[in-house]
Amino acid sequence: MNALLDHIDRHLDQTLDLSSLAERMHFSPFHFHRVFAAWMGETLGDYLRRRRLDVAALMLAQPEPRSVLEVALAVGFGSSEAFARAFKLRFGQTPTAWRQDSPQRWARDLASSREKQTRRHRPPAALQSNLDQWERNLDQADTAHAEDDSGSSCFTSESTMQVRLQQLPASRVAYLRHIGPYGLGVHQFWMNTVLPWQQAQGLIGRTCYGIGHDDPHVTKADKCRYDACVEVDADFVPRSPASIQNLPGGRYAVAQFRGTLAEFSHAWTELLRAWLPGSGLQIDGRPVFERYPPGAEYDPSTGVFSCELCLPVKAA
Repeated sequence: MNALLDHIDRHLDQTLDLSSLAERMHFSPFHFHRVFAAWMGETLGDYLRRRRLDVAALMLAQPEPRSVLEVALAVGFGSSEAFARAFKLRFGQTPTAWRQDSPQRWARDLASSREKQTRRHRPPAALQSNLDQWERNLDQADTAHAEDDSGSSCFTSESTMQVRLQQLPASRVAYLRHIGPYGLGVHQFWMNTVLPWQQAQGLIGRTCYGIGHDDPHVTKADKCRYDACVEVDADFVPRSPASIQNLPGGRYAVAQFRGTLAEFSHAWTELLRAWLPGSGLQIDGRPVFERYPPGAEYDPSTGVFSCELCLPVKAA
């Protein structure tokens, strides 16, 4: 089923009917319909419509100058009119209005995240956001630098996250999938399901990755998908419920994180809502993930852990 969901994501611009997908799964259409609805908590038709619209919402928020029709066709709608009707029903506004409101919506997401942080405590030094100054004047932006691998400054943005542009290698990974809210739910998934599975498979000490497939600002929390991954050798054969995927290499914006689970969501919001818009770059179609090298810090007594936030980027 996970492989089928990945297949759907790769082919949203194509016809994805019940019969062809059932045949791919070696089920009758009737049985496949029932299995899919039981597994995902929604029918295939509802899932396809939601995924197409969620992906379209993310595409429209990017600075890439695609027309509404181009976005509609890219996610499998036959016309801009049908797309606009479905989009407004899902998000309460037209695709054009959504695109125009994206900078303000991202600013609201960022302000809300920063306000929550001030109620807790200051973030760790790697994620320091000059919150005292922000509280005095929301319109006054801080500056930050992103560096390439040589260490030279590339650009500035409205965040003080320290971000480097790096070429990351491709990786073959085995993964277990979690569907549900990010945050505590994902942490419990790692502790209670993934780590025991790693131990049983002899995969402790390998580089791990966490892939969030959905933007929780767009997709409902109970529908968000997350893959807990561990690097494996070419001859590793997974057993259910694990699957295999290949993480593509290439250019990534990489930010070091050290903090608690409560600060983790804020770090991603800073990277996506503050650093990215001012970077001169945009996300491409590769997965967004966190990377846990061997020996990555985790202190169960304090909840502090460390990882790298990795954002696939290309020129705007």
